[in-house]
Amino acid sequence: MPNCTSRQLLFPSFDRRKIEASFEGGHVSSDGGLILLRQLEERLGLIKDFSRALPDDRHPSLISHSQEELLRQRIFGLAQGYEDLNDHDTLRHDLLWQTAVHRDTPLASSPTLCRLEKRANRQSAVAMHEVLVEKFIASFRKPPKRLILDFDATDDRVHGHQEGRFFHGYYGDYCFLPLYVFCNDQLLVSYLRPSNIDGARHAWAILKLLVTRLREQWPEVRILLRADSGFCRQRMLNWCDWAGVDYVIGVARNARLEAMAEVLLAQAEELHVRSGHKQRLFGDLRYAAKTWAWERRVILKAEVTEKGRNPRFVVTNLEEEAQFVYDEIYCARGEAENRIKEQQLGLFSDRTSAHGWWANQLRVLLSAAAYVLMETLRRVALEGTALARAQVGTLRLKLLKIGTVIVRNTRRIRLLLSSAYPYQGLFAQVAHTLQL
Repeated sequence: MPNCTSRQLLFPSFDRRKIEASFEGGHVSSDGGLILLRQLEERLGLIKDFSRALPDDRHPSLISHSQEELLRQRIFGLAQGYEDLNDHDTLRHDLLWQTAVHRDTPLASSPTLCRLEKRANRQSAVAMHEVLVEKFIASFRKPPKRLILDFDATDDRVHGHQEGRFFHGYYGDYCFLPLYVFCNDQLLVSYLRPSNIDGARHAWAILKLLVTRLREQWPEVRILLRADSGFCRQRMLNWCDWAGVDYVIGVARNARLEAMAEVLLAQAEELHVRSGHKQRLFGDLRYAAKTWAWERRVILKAEVTEKGRNPRFVVTNLEEEAQFVYDEIYCARGEAENRIKEQQLGLFSDRTSAHGWWANQLRVLLSAAAYVLMETLRRVALEGTALARAQVGTLRLKLLKIGTVIVRNTRRIRLLLSSAYPYQGLFAQVAHTLQL
């Protein structure tokens, strides 16, 4: 309803006419595209399954807001760009938000949403990750021939005294060290970890669980592990060799590797001096670290630029030509880093400001669910369009943030989207695709 006590805002006049503004527009929403997320969730069932994975010990007679409704409100809020729970104190009265959450009455307040986080525990975190993996499997219409799993860790800086926060020397700040696993753009794991550990901690166990489940579904699938040098650990490599998992993993420089690379680096250096341009030569080495049980193939990229030598090393059990493995397979892992940035910058996965550990893990998983919705929207409904590779922020701006008037009565809910909205054709196409 209009707020009759709303403050009147005055702006510079135009053509002798006063310009006045107030928040008395009535049932108008700035989130018209929210109806697409509702339609997508009806098709995907992600939030419904998340709700089953999260315990709810409230007495049924005292429940005003079901757990699924709370999760819808929270996850849709992240997708729409509302990172703070306080935002929902006014959003809860938005008729479009109520429609998206399947209610005809005000949604949950911020304290109610905050209490949701206290239900999280280790078992629910495991169960929610299982939901992510099952949704990934269900996204394939036919068995894939090859899956590339990108493992990567990142810093999640904290500014309070949260449980599990430690100072990390490399990042120079107090932080968490979450682990992400992607397959192409699809998210499988969003696992919060303390930062006082090795960056590869628990990665082997997660890889084993993923490979076991994926091969259970698709026995013939080839699986490739791709990661930077932080994951080059004997246990990972040995298990991959034993389990028949391909890998392309960076190797940190050391004096022995650089000595083995000297001949090729000298050739690249000579070519650089002659041409004045950057030079790259590729070669194969047979190398075993002290902890390795046997020698493995290490690809050398001998690069020389105006700034000097820049050698890179990658260990692999693939047999393809060295430059192809490095350029076409290993370097493509940068896409996983872009997806992590989407999580942190676009969907607020780094908003881990709760005191309790499992509450923060739940926040990371809620951001993961918002990402799955947005990625599914991009992959399923926007294929072949100009937004097929758009970032989350762009999708939100062009598809979700639409001025909408809501007219609701006992027979019908009408959403009157802005007549000046510039992407009407694309919006209609997405809505039609999600109905199929």
